[in-house]
This record gives sequence, C-alpha cells and structure tokens, in this order.
Amino acid sequence: MTVPARDGQGTGMVDCNELCQRLGGDDPDVLRDAAYDAGESGCLAAVPLLAHLLCSHNLGVQEAADRALRRLGGKDVVAAVKPLLRSDDAPARNAAMDILRDVGGQDFPTLLELLHDGDPDIRIFASDILGSTDSRLAVGPLCEALLKDPEVNVRYQAAVSLGELAFAEAAPSLGKALGDDEWVQFAVIEALSKIRDASSVGALVKALDKSTDLVASMIVDALGEIGNIKAVTMLLKRMDASPEVLRNKIVKAVVRILGGKALTLLSPAERDRFRGYLLGALSDDEDDVQDAAVSGLGSVGGEEAAQAVLAHAARLDRDHLPERYEHAITALRDMGLTEALGEALRQGEAAQRAVALDVLAALPCPQCPALLMDAFAELPASFQPAAAKALAAIGGETAVEFFLGQLGADNEAVLLEAVAFLGGGMRVASAGPALFALLGHPSDAVKEAALDACVAIGGAELDARFRELARSDEPMDRLMAVYALGRMGVGEHMDIIREALADEIPDIRKIALEALADSCGHEEGSLSLIVSRLTDESRDVRLAVVEVLGGCDSDKVYTYLEQALDDADDWVRIRAVEALGARGEREAVPRLLELAGEPSKLVAMKAVEILGEIGGPEAFQALLGLVGDDDPELAGAAEAAIARLQDEQGER
Repeated sequence: MTVPARDGQGTGMVDCNELCQRLGGDDPDVLRDAAYDAGESGCLAAVPLLAHLLCSHNLGVQEAADRALRRLGGKDVVAAVKPLLRSDDAPARNAAMDILRDVGGQDFPTLLELLHDGDPDIRIFASDILGSTDSRLAVGPLCEALLKDPEVNVRYQAAVSLGELAFAEAAPSLGKALGDDEWVQFAVIEALSKIRDASSVGALVKALDKSTDLVASMIVDALGEIGNIKAVTMLLKRMDASPEVLRNKIVKAVVRILGGKALTLLSPAERDRFRGYLLGALSDDEDDVQDAAVSGLGSVGGEEAAQAVLAHAARLDRDHLPERYEHAITALRDMGLTEALGEALRQGEAAQRAVALDVLAALPCPQCPALLMDAFAELPASFQPAAAKALAAIGGETAVEFFLGQLGADNEAVLLEAVAFLGGGMRVASAGPALFALLGHPSDAVKEAALDACVAIGGAELDARFRELARSDEPMDRLMAVYALGRMGVGEHMDIIREALADEIPDIRKIALEALADSCGHEEGSLSLIVSRLTDESRDVRLAVVEVLGGCDSDKVYTYLEQALDDADDWVRIRAVEALGARGEREAVPRLLELAGEPSKLVAMKAVEILGEIGGPEAFQALLGLVGDDDPELAGAAEAAIARLQDEQGER
C-alpha cells in the first residue's frame, strides 16, 4: 500500500510497508519521524507497531505514537490499544486510557465488552472511557453498571461518567442508586446536579430522610444547583426537623432556587418563619451560606433582619472582602430606611456608622436626607465628610441650605463637599458670592474647588467679580480670573485674555494661551493672539504655544509650527516636530529631513521618528537615505521608522 507523502517529503509516495520497517527499528529519531508519517498518511498497517511504541521509554517516541494513533482512530486503534489497559506499565496504561477516551466511541461493541470484563479494574476503565464518548449510546450500559455491577468502584465510576455525559435519560437510574453505598451516593448526587433534570428532584428530597449528614448536605447543594422550584416546598417542610448545619444549607438552596426577590411571594406566615431560618444561617461558618442569608434577609426585610445584616456588614473586612461587603450593603438598601440604620448612624460603633453611611449614600428615600442632616452635628469629625458626601449624593434641593451653612466649616473635607455640591452639583446661583470669597482660602484644594464651582455657576455677578479680580496686583488673583473667564467664554472676555498674554508673569500668559486653545480656528483673532507669543522670552510659554497649535483645527497652523522649528530651545523644537507628526503634515518632510542632520541628537532622533509617523512615499525615501548614515543611532532609528511604515502598510 502506498500513500501520499506529507509536506516536506517531496512529491513521491510513502510506502506503508517501508513505514512499518522504520517503526520496527530502535533509533528514536527514526521512530518519531515514522510515527508522524504513519499518522499523517493514514497507514493502518502501522497501528500495532504504534501501539507497541506506547511502551517505549523514550518520551518523544511515546508522544509521536500517541499522536499518530489518535489521528488514525477507528476500530483498528481500539483493538490495538485495548490490551494495554492490562499492562503493569503505568505510563503505557494511562496513554491507552487517554487514547480510548478520544477514539473509543468509534468502536462501541469493544467498550461494552470491556464493561462486562471479569477484571473490575477493566470495568472501571471502560466506565471511565464511556463517559468521554459524548454519546447517548453509552447511557444504557452505564446505567446497568451503576445498578448491577458488584464492584462499588465500578458503580462509582459509572455515576461519574453519567454526570460527564449529562443526558437526562440517566436521571431515573441515578435516582435509584441513591440507596447505594455512601461512596457511590457522592458521585450520583454530583451527576444529578450536572444533569439538572426535574425528574430527579423528588428522588433527591426523598433520600434526605435516610442519608448521613454529609450526604444530606450534598443533596441540598445539588437541589440548589438544579434550581427546580418543585424542591422549595419539600425543603421547607424538612427545615424544622433538620440539624442546624443542614438547615442552613437548605436556606442557601431555597434562596438560590427562588432568588431573593421571589421570597416576597411566600405567605406572611412562611415569610416570618423563613426569616428566622435566614437569621440563623447568617451565623453559619460557610461564607456562601452567609451570603445567601444576606440576600434572603434583604428581600424579606424587617427590623430584626436589618439589625442582623448591618452587624454582619460591620464585621466584614471591606478592603479584603469588597464583593461580600457590597453584597451586604445592597441588601440593606433593598430593605429601605430602617430604625436600625438610623440607630447605627447616630449611636453605632465606628464600623456600624461606616456601613450606615455607605447604605445611605445610594438610598434616595424621602426621609434619608433629613436623617443625615439631623445626625450630622453629633457625628465624630472623622465621619462628617462621608456623611456630607452621602447627603450630596441623595439630598438634592432639600440639602441646599445645609451645604450653604457648611461653607464656613473648619473641616476641609466637609467644605470641599459643600463647594462641589453647590457649584458643580446643583449650581446654586445664590452661593456665588460665598464661593467666590473662598478663592482667598489658605488651602489650594479649596481654592481650586471654589474656582471650578464659580465657573460652573457663572452669571453676570460672578463675571463682574472675575473681571475686577483680573486687575488685581496679586498674580494668583489674576491667574484665577483669567482661568475662570477663559472657561466662561473666550469671546466675551477677549479683552482680558489679550491683556493676560502680555502679563509679566509667565504662568498667567500660559493660562491665557490655554484659554484660547478651544477657540483656535473658530474665534476671530484667536490664532493671531496665540502665535504672537511664539517669541515669548519664557520657554514654558513658547512650549504652551506649540502645544496649543498642535491641537488647533485650523489649516493655517503649519507655517507657525515650522517657525517653531527654529526656536533656540531644543525642547520647543522637539514639541514642534511632535505636533507636525500628530497633525500628519506631509509638507514638513523636507524640513524634518534637514533636522535629521542637526547637531542636537535629541532633535535629530525625534525628526527621524516623526518621519516614520507621517509616512508616505516622500518620507519613506527620506528614511531610506538615512539608513546608511555614519551615526549608528540615527541609522538604527531610520530602520525602526521604516519597519513601522512597512508594518502599517501590511495592516491595510
């Protein structure tokens, strides 16, 4: 028999007989190649030899034979590998198992024959392999093994494999096996939880009465996994008679099946009874049981539930268990405003107060702002910022007077919350004068917040105040005024900005330039004002000009950026080069090529880099000319830029 050669072996034919001869040798390299060729060429005559090589002590040969057998597959491979299941050589036996898991389903009669073998180990192997076939044909034989095989480990493996297959047809037989040894029950319960068939719910619940505590616990977990609502009534009936640990598991399962919200559909009597169970489960040792109890209590509500969940949340380490902590906070919000929440805020320990504030921060109930405002003065200073933040989030108009009163607060964090609320949050016009007065506050953070708040509020009164401030003898006053007026509208304040561009303080000139950035190309005269500072004595101001020009959407910018390339300061030139690259100015290529020959290495390297960014035939030719430069760094940068251009071209 001859078969086509694999790639790289020429155009001739690979002879299967010749392959078998090579597989009979002892050179590992020859054996590996021959095994590969046998698999690729479909040489079935080589199957027995390949199976023999699974026993090789050379790992590479083993792997090549394994791969080839999987590639070939079929009855021949199953028949050749099957005897290795009885091998004393563990690696060979394991390899045979793995191969049969992959291809065994191609020869079901052989697998069924193994399932009735006299050796229980072989029957275990067969049960395992059948679980990997993904075929309904395996369900019947495995169910028979589960219920009739005399060896407990075979029955266990049959249950495991039925779970792996997860076909609903297996559920009745698995239900019958719930009376088997505990070891088998474990696998049966796990399999039923994977199948999730409603028909198994009754059998699982019925098995609770005659199960050990451990098995009962697994059954309850499985019922929660299956999630069928039929189980709820049965489980609730068994709660009183169940030991505490199992009762808590039942609580978790019921919450999981119903979902927290559906608990409200229970009758009032059932809900009250179940609330007691939930409170008990909150003290369970297992985190997932506690979390289920929290979900349930959040739904059924009540003062006792609120107190318990609040205490639970206070015990949690919010930094290390953020998800569990937030889960408890959400449950408390679901309960709404409770006396427990108010009590914790006014008189609770530190952790309880923190919980209460976290809950109130996203609980927009009508009474919540009043609770925060009434309790505020009595709170320790360390909690007042959080209380102010919570109030700002939910207070709305009802909190305006409160925050106006906090504009004189000594607590800077509270003051900042008040400024943000009145300015950026509510934009309370009547707060304008008081906020403007805070521009003289000793704290820079307060000044900045007040400045932003004034800008947000705006209006004629604040406009007039800032105009007056712009003529102050104090540089900081002028700087704040120019910043504010620029953000409040360049067109209406061009006279102030023009004056600021000639201010003796460089930072004020920079702020004026930044104010013009958004209007560059739109407001009449903005561009000319910007470029008037290209020759400013301050390097920082010239850098600001280049940055503004780089982001300007006007088509008249190129000339001015080209002018900046002649600046005396290398960093101004570098920023100008970068701006040309960001704008994709292809007409700058000749000038950038000139800069590549500059004595300043920084400027030269940047010019080469930007040539690669701009791209196009002209830039490509320029870079090619630089590859042979005497300076190895420059030549390397040119090569990198060319590579970048080629990569980008390939992506198109």
